[in-house]
Amino acid sequence: MDHHQHHRVGILTGGGDAPGLNAVIRAFVKRGVGQMGWQVIGIEDSFNGVLEHPFRVHDLTPRSCKGLLHRGGTILGTTSRGDPFAFGPEKKDRSIEIARAVETLDLDGLVIIGGDGTQKIGLRLMTEHGVPVVGVPKTIDNDLSATDQTFGFQSAVDVATEAIDRLHTTAEAHDRVMVLEVMGRDAGHIALHAGLAGGADAIIIPEIPYDIDRICKKIDRRLAVGRQFTLIVVAEGARAMGGSSTPIGEDHGVGRILIGGPGEQLARAISERRPVETRVTVLGHLQRGGSPVAVDRILATRYGLGAVDLVAAGKWGRMVALKNGTITDVDIGEACLVYRYVDPDGPMVRAARQVGIEFGG
Repeated sequence: MDHHQHHRVGILTGGGDAPGLNAVIRAFVKRGVGQMGWQVIGIEDSFNGVLEHPFRVHDLTPRSCKGLLHRGGTILGTTSRGDPFAFGPEKKDRSIEIARAVETLDLDGLVIIGGDGTQKIGLRLMTEHGVPVVGVPKTIDNDLSATDQTFGFQSAVDVATEAIDRLHTTAEAHDRVMVLEVMGRDAGHIALHAGLAGGADAIIIPEIPYDIDRICKKIDRRLAVGRQFTLIVVAEGARAMGGSSTPIGEDHGVGRILIGGPGEQLARAISERRPVETRVTVLGHLQRGGSPVAVDRILATRYGLGAVDLVAAGKWGRMVALKNGTITDVDIGEACLVYRYVDPDGPMVRAARQVGIEFGG
């Protein structure tokens, strides 16, 4: 097979945004178009760009990718509400329209940059409609087991660590319990790394359900040695033993608003038991925004180049992955099978416990 044959490929980003997405697109275009003479068609807002008429697609050229290396977000736009197999409020299967669009646009296949949800959609398009796909993993939670690290994770950890540093100074000045809620719905990697880097007193993660009394005792022990403040990092999927982690959804006006996440639940539980002033900061989307850190820019670039290799070799149905520092590829189906959780007995948790960090369990 001629690796330099003329390819025409579609590229899209799905799911939540992450710092480094633009760097992947840029690398793919710089090499695919700039060096190999391919045509690369950017599809807007995940799969939605080809579910509307006229299509929202455009040619990507090295020129259109100027200045993308350090830009956060994604120039193509993304959505986590665009499953073509269950589209819209009536959950209609519109997946065949994607297959037709690939034919209409005369594409050899699709490069899909997204997390496990988006990759599963790609896999179904391939198995059920014969659409050739190549996957690039994206999750700031770093929770895909098939790859050692996902881009965006390090940037999120850096933002969370800086937030802890800033909370430290104000917590100390005011003798308060500061609760910082970070991302991590099922896996607590961000909370664990940031908590360790920022010197948190307690780290609460989904993998270790917490006993509120243990956290209160940690506050007591700190007070007993004259430490008037306590810093707690909580992953958004954390839950008390025997409790659930779901924030309360409230209908408000014509939309819905999420209130009372795990950070707030924990703060309430502490204030019910101890006469301390507790404040909650929810980092939320700040972790997804902004410029990617250097590590993520490099990783995203390597992933983009890896995707070019897979397309050139006709290795459809594979996802780019990082294994022991080397870019390789795995079967998309296998990539989504195993979730990567924090190991409660692993080296990171052990290190955190050894410096006295409380996990509540």
